[in-house]
Amino acid sequence: MNRVIKKTVSNVFALKIPRKCFCSQAVKVDASTNLLPSNEHEKKPIISQIIPEYDVAIVGGGMVGMALACFLACMPMTKQLSVAIIDSNPALSSGLCIKKEDPPDPRVSTVTPASISFLQEAGAWKYVEQNRHAYFKKMQVWDYTGFGYARYDAGDVNKDFLGCVAENKVLHSSLLSCIKDSDFKTTFYPSRLTSMTLNTNSMSVVEENTPSKEPSPAQGHASKLELSDGSSIYAKLVVGADGGKSRVRELAGFKTTGWNYSQNAIICTVEHTSANHCAWQRFLPNGPIALLPMGENFSNIVWTMSPTESNDRKSITEEMFLKDVNSALDYGYGPHPTSSSLGARDIFSWLKMDGTLSANEPFEIPPKAIRLASERMVFPLSLRHANSYATKRVVLIGDAAHTIHPLAGQGVNLGFGDAYSLSRVIAEGIALGSDIGEVNLLKKYEQERKPANVTMMAILDGFQKAYSIDFGPFNFLRGAAFRGANFVSPLKRSIISYASGERKLPIFF
Repeated sequence: MNRVIKKTVSNVFALKIPRKCFCSQAVKVDASTNLLPSNEHEKKPIISQIIPEYDVAIVGGGMVGMALACFLACMPMTKQLSVAIIDSNPALSSGLCIKKEDPPDPRVSTVTPASISFLQEAGAWKYVEQNRHAYFKKMQVWDYTGFGYARYDAGDVNKDFLGCVAENKVLHSSLLSCIKDSDFKTTFYPSRLTSMTLNTNSMSVVEENTPSKEPSPAQGHASKLELSDGSSIYAKLVVGADGGKSRVRELAGFKTTGWNYSQNAIICTVEHTSANHCAWQRFLPNGPIALLPMGENFSNIVWTMSPTESNDRKSITEEMFLKDVNSALDYGYGPHPTSSSLGARDIFSWLKMDGTLSANEPFEIPPKAIRLASERMVFPLSLRHANSYATKRVVLIGDAAHTIHPLAGQGVNLGFGDAYSLSRVIAEGIALGSDIGEVNLLKKYEQERKPANVTMMAILDGFQKAYSIDFGPFNFLRGAAFRGANFVSPLKRSIISYASGERKLPIFF
């Protein structure tokens, strides 16, 4: 009898299907990619059904949640795991179709070299390169005073590029394609998480008027998730990748610290007469404006301003809006950095060790926007950070763990870093024979990612606060700091490396 049981279990793992361990009024799900829970129980009464159990349940099938699935799929120690992805977007089960002739979407991400390396390792980046995207090797940053100015070049740190801008829908579709084209079997649930019970101690009713059976030994090592369509699943590890308003975070009782900024971001896509190959960012009195290359003749605008301004600029005519954009990126609010101010490099000459390529490059005026190529979208800005990322059976990644100001485009990169780190911790746990839901294991992920995330959040929040002050002497000191970043070569290289995703802090050694 024992031999029969062992052979059956072996066959189950060979087919990579979820183990069906528990019984209650839920739906039966066979294991294959894109398969959705059956709704037959709505048509006829069923006395008992099997609740599937998974190793990992990822709540949130956005870019960060899908990246985690890709990272798990590419590692020998984790590619045998059974994974459920819970997201109410029905397109995840059928596939996200991206056509090159589609108009550009205003929601984009600036992906750092470190994140690109993660996605290449997982096999997902090749799908991004099949669609619209734009690598950039130069970046110009300046402020409205005409004194604060810096240029950065990938060649300063011997890199091929500083980053790549891609539409979120392209990144999302590429990650999904990576999963579908692999042999990693996942089950998608087009539903929402409604409740979660950690380490359930009581067995669900098997059938009416029948005494309950003894609990399965596995049940004490899994959490029960109930979904909005009435189905339920069990999982050894629940991953909250469901964004800034995370339901997982709420149900698991994670506390957060943070605040709302008195700012909104207005985003859109504009068109130029020729391709843009540089990333531009100017700090204005009410917030920064960024012009990011998207490929072809398109660029993305991310403009931070007061809520009143954002509402006004969303409703004005296209002609008036483009005039405001071009003014904000040119002479509006203040002068260009001048040749006399550029002479300020002599102030820092005593610190200079060896020059960088970009330190000698002159100020350039960004390309003019000639047409609005997408709708204008407005988002309120906030900073939120979970006090803890992990508890037993539950862990948070991406915006569920932290939301930051968008001025450096680092949000999704922090999320990709979380997903990559967590996948490695899970692999380590499996290699050591540990329970992947144990809090001691998950805390290793938290210990690795929390300092990196908090540091980035503090730097960006500091920039936001520094530019919320418009006071003459302070403006001069702020501009001098910009100049130092441009002409002090070791500091400049450190800033570029840190912004590229390396862990070294942007300080001068």
